[in-house]
Amino acid sequence: MRTIDWRDGRVVIVDQTRLPAALRTLELTSVDELVDAIARLAVRGAPALGAAGALGVVLAVDQAERECWDDERLVAQLAQLRAARPTAVNLAWGIDRAASRLTQGREAVLKEALAVLEEDVAANRSIGARGADLLDELLAKSSAATQGIRVHTHCNTGSLATVEWGTALGVVRELHRRRRLGRVYVDETRPLLQGSRLTAWELDRLGIDYRVVVDGAGPTVIARGLVDAAVVGADRIAANGDVVNKVGTYPLALACARAGVPFLVAAPESTIDEATPTGLGVEIETRADAEVIEWSGVRVAPAGARALNLAFDVTPADLVTAIVTEGRVIRPEKLVDG
Repeated sequence: MRTIDWRDGRVVIVDQTRLPAALRTLELTSVDELVDAIARLAVRGAPALGAAGALGVVLAVDQAERECWDDERLVAQLAQLRAARPTAVNLAWGIDRAASRLTQGREAVLKEALAVLEEDVAANRSIGARGADLLDELLAKSSAATQGIRVHTHCNTGSLATVEWGTALGVVRELHRRRRLGRVYVDETRPLLQGSRLTAWELDRLGIDYRVVVDGAGPTVIARGLVDAAVVGADRIAANGDVVNKVGTYPLALACARAGVPFLVAAPESTIDEATPTGLGVEIETRADAEVIEWSGVRVAPAGARALNLAFDVTPADLVTAIVTEGRVIRPEKLVDG
């Protein structure tokens, strides 16, 4: 099952808000439905959002035909889709790529959108192999060379965050396939628990040994020598190598730097935003207070409490050992390709 796909004129997604209790799909037929699914994280993850953006253009074209939209309405709907998650660059990238075919007609738009999906699958496989190779190289002289590589990860970067394979978790899957993987430590990823709900669910299905840890314990797990490398994804990578990812990534990078542990970022080339010089120029999404001060609809903070619910943070380039894409290894401290 793909996390996101096109079927009979509909965008079909795995509803990630239902996991791990139930595996359900949603069929989306309008831009508004897709925007809602993105905003409430029924579909999430930078590469999956790129696919959603591209397929959303096809939805918009079909809806425009059914409802007799003018060009202005179509442009407004695509702008609404683009604004659904402002931090992740892949959403806008996917929209722009499919929209570039609008003058060629609906079938050209659909062909381009489907190409985005197929290229994501191929790119993720390449990232997994390249990342596993790099970890073997970096850890060749450590105990991990014979005992298996122990990996720490944050948020969800597996098949649920992509079309069907994974970026950072794709590296983990490739290590597992090669029988080179030790234990995986999974941050729960507050406040919506993408680690304990989604990553743990994926690892469980793959038969991989893992432990869920609270976010605040992540740096301590690294400091105690339980981890050989941290591998995370990215929602946007600035031109200078600064990495924007789920909030809680920055503390892991600091812990890795202190402990001398490699900190790898696995992401497709489409996540690199050459138009943004540094991470300081990225809009950081702030989400609803209720995600922090409520749990399953029950308030867990005083009645007057407010939350600052930052969804992402910025890890400076000098804390990143390497960025692994489908085509290259980038070492940000040198700003040259490996």
